[in-house]
Amino acid sequence: MFLAAISVLSFLPIAIASCAHGIEWMHPFSTDIAHGTFSYETTTGPLNWHNLSANNFLCGNGTNISKPHPARHNVRNRAARIALARCPPCAKRRVREPGDERGGHHGGDLMGWQRCLESQTARSPLLLLFHFHAPSEHRVNLAHYEAEMHFVFTAADGAAKITVLVFLIQIGPGSSYPFLENIFSYLPSIPKAGQATQVSRVDMRGFVAHANQMSYYQYTGSLTTPPCSEGVSWYVATTPIPMYVRTYRNLKNTIGSNNRHTQNALGEMNILQVAAENL
Repeated sequence: MFLAAISVLSFLPIAIASCAHGIEWMHPFSTDIAHGTFSYETTTGPLNWHNLSANNFLCGNGTNISKPHPARHNVRNRAARIALARCPPCAKRRVREPGDERGGHHGGDLMGWQRCLESQTARSPLLLLFHFHAPSEHRVNLAHYEAEMHFVFTAADGAAKITVLVFLIQIGPGSSYPFLENIFSYLPSIPKAGQATQVSRVDMRGFVAHANQMSYYQYTGSLTTPPCSEGVSWYVATTPIPMYVRTYRNLKNTIGSNNRHTQNALGEMNILQVAAENL
């Protein structure tokens, strides 16, 4: 059941950490903050990620790198509806802060979450974290949205498979999701990288009920941060979710800009290789 782990957040405290690379990570229970070796600036930014470490080779050379245009690159495969399975409240557990988008640990610290999902099939997804990018990483009909929310999952059976569920965010006069207003109201307390705070309770039940009724673009791509590993399953909601302007300002003032350049069509030459051909 794809959104099962998200429902668990309705019963648990959430730690918010401002990271050095500009991404606003949302972690259950963790106040540890990992300082990234990459950023979205000049020489440590996306155009040079492949040179920061040999492990980042795919960032500059991969041919199935995420961030195609969903409406342009034939990724309009509609996923089946995402069914929600409710989990009982879990005991408070500590989740290790990751060093990249996958999360840094899939073992014992997550056993409390895994027990919540034990009644499901062995390959039920396990929520590692959720975070935000601004502006959006994905574009639709050449246009960015104001922000984008990622829920990052791995398989509960320990398999390395990563799945990312994406919701594009559009600012406007209204908002249907109080959990975002709640979380982002805490952001002014962590204006600098290396700071953290805790939200005592996040009720996401209304959001996951709505998410179950949405339709999604689906494609297989990569992580959008180093090491840019490929084989990641992406589900991008076709309908953006609304956010108040004041709420967006709290997000933007905290994380700045942390989106990567748009990539070539899936299976085609990496856009960085295309750009370097005649240099």
